[in-house]
Amino acid sequence: MTPRSTRTDSTSVFALPDNLAAKAGPDLIGADEHQFQLIAAALESTLTELTERLAAARHSQARSGQAAFDRDQEIHRLTARLRTLRRFSLDLCLGQFVFADGRAPVYVGRLGLTGDSGQRLLLDWRSPAAEPFFAATHARPMGVLSRRRYRWVEGRIRDYWDEVFDAAAAVGRPALDDQSAFIASLSASRSDRMRDVLGTIQADQDAIIRAGSAGALVVDGGPGTGKTVVALHRTAYLLYSDPRLGHHRGGVLFVGPHQPYLDYVADVLPSLGEEGVQTATVRDLVAEGRLAPAEPDPAVARLKSSVQLVHGIETAVRFYEEPPSRTVPVATPWGELQLAAADWAEAFAVPDPGSAHNEARDLVWDELAAILFEQAADAGIDEREFGLALRQNRELVRAFNHAWPVLTATELVGDLWSVPAYLRFCAPWLDRDEIASLQRVNPQAWTESDLPLLDAARRRLGDPELARRRRQWEGEQAFARSEMAEVIDDLVAADDSELQVMSMLRVQDLQGALVDESRRPRVDDPLAGPFAHIVVDEAQELTDAQWQMLLARCPSGSFTIVGDRAQARHGFAESWAERLAQIGLDRSRLMSLQVNYRTPAEVMAVAEPVIRAALPDANVPTSIRTTGSPVRYGRLAELDGVLDAWLAEHPEGIGCVIGSADLDGRPRIRSLPPVLAKGLEFDLVVLLDPDGWGSGIEGAVDRYVAMTRATQQLVILRTG
Repeated sequence: MTPRSTRTDSTSVFALPDNLAAKAGPDLIGADEHQFQLIAAALESTLTELTERLAAARHSQARSGQAAFDRDQEIHRLTARLRTLRRFSLDLCLGQFVFADGRAPVYVGRLGLTGDSGQRLLLDWRSPAAEPFFAATHARPMGVLSRRRYRWVEGRIRDYWDEVFDAAAAVGRPALDDQSAFIASLSASRSDRMRDVLGTIQADQDAIIRAGSAGALVVDGGPGTGKTVVALHRTAYLLYSDPRLGHHRGGVLFVGPHQPYLDYVADVLPSLGEEGVQTATVRDLVAEGRLAPAEPDPAVARLKSSVQLVHGIETAVRFYEEPPSRTVPVATPWGELQLAAADWAEAFAVPDPGSAHNEARDLVWDELAAILFEQAADAGIDEREFGLALRQNRELVRAFNHAWPVLTATELVGDLWSVPAYLRFCAPWLDRDEIASLQRVNPQAWTESDLPLLDAARRRLGDPELARRRRQWEGEQAFARSEMAEVIDDLVAADDSELQVMSMLRVQDLQGALVDESRRPRVDDPLAGPFAHIVVDEAQELTDAQWQMLLARCPSGSFTIVGDRAQARHGFAESWAERLAQIGLDRSRLMSLQVNYRTPAEVMAVAEPVIRAALPDANVPTSIRTTGSPVRYGRLAELDGVLDAWLAEHPEGIGCVIGSADLDGRPRIRSLPPVLAKGLEFDLVVLLDPDGWGSGIEGAVDRYVAMTRATQQLVILRTG
């Protein structure tokens, strides 16, 4: 039921319930009321202006490729800003703070907003000037006297909280309640999407969000410390603050652990005004990942997880780039020519090291054709006619295709798992038993462990179809330029004006402007990169091989790496710096989160011994809240009763059964295996026979992670 408001004025933004009447005085909210009137007027004006600019952009004519690209980027930017403004309206405003020097209150919003007269009505939360709203603490007030946070419900303020950083300022403040805004947000019911927490970002989280983008930043923190919140808000902050990371310069890739996690956080970045961020799991980076099961043999998975085997793909490709050691005769209409071994070697050396194999074929062929043409130059033949004759020479084409064949990633990697001698050549460090273990009956029955190798092969080989399309496009453009040159010659010849204006058409830039570069064939995969920055959540789970997939997509080495060593299912004995140096990131910074804002102390008291038994040095954070609900224990047969009772007592919120259960379509209750619960949170968590989930590090981590998903109540049901 919507609470009855103490304010009956329909024009008021405040709709405080009767029990908060003390907060409704004009002396407390009068300045806010006036500010919101200004914000409302500015919003209406801004929406009108943006709508008109969007309409104009959509109707503009952009003839050149760059102009069309710029127009599309402007349309995207305007559309995203309009969507955010319409989505939030006045509740764009998160709160305000007042400096101790007596300056007017500073209002902070999701986006910046300026009034018609140029006054700043809302500071974008990412701007440096807004930092005190999040970062000020009693130990470091940053010149702030007080801070106010609003609680919005359906576009009205239902409550607000004041914090003061000077004891004298606390006098006469009925709204004073330093932690209520934050604690209230922690206690609120969960849903199937991550809640909006921007207004309650804490100082330790804000410091990480605003850290620079250079190099690799590791965000280490245990359950409930807000790692995911930090990762998402840092993504939006970096796109705002660092122009080098803009979408047109590569943008940002956000990598999560699994699809349920991405679904859970899907609304966060759009709510922050960022809709152009690519989000994916590691599986999504490779086309075969969608259907690939886990590797059934742990020993095989370990072998395929190494950087060394991924690097072996280079040797596998180079095997097909060895020039012939014999002379190849080439019959032509102008006589027989010769391609000696030295000629082949010269042509094969033309592509730069590491060039995409399939795309480099054209360079090699062109060099071979040039060598042959030089031999036949005395015949006085046309070079274009000569080139066409070579393309039609079956013997030469056959010899070239054998020497530098078109390759696909699936064929290349499949051969490793079906031709032992080829695998031994590419990975000589493997012993006989290891090579035998990697062979399989169906070499292209891809597993999750194959994906980094497929990715490395595809990047090294390039797309043969893309190369073919580019050749076709270049041929079409050459023909178009030739036709255009004839037209320009005719126009210039017919120009009898005094200034000879038509002669300007011979300027190279003008001729180039008449060619549509926007149609040049490009890679269509939006996840192929390169990206300017990559954010990786639950990074402790990535193998060395999987890391190579991400490093290949971010040449700058600009990463935000978020994880918890204690939640690594396969163990994480080394430090973060050692781990990252092992995969190729030699320079990294570490920032830690130590406070558990989500998991109640009652739950952590049970979860901590579980992980410490397996990992004594685990970074277990300190919980700051209690619920008064101890962990409950029972038998598996009690599951239905537990769920029915909780649903009856809690009209809102979401629960999760972790283990295996038939839930009969119960509303607001999910069922997940332990591995897919990582990164999520639920009001109620029920664990089914967790002692049977496995032993060692993997079993302990699964139990620890599952327990710490609970924000209100944890129930453990066992068979005994």
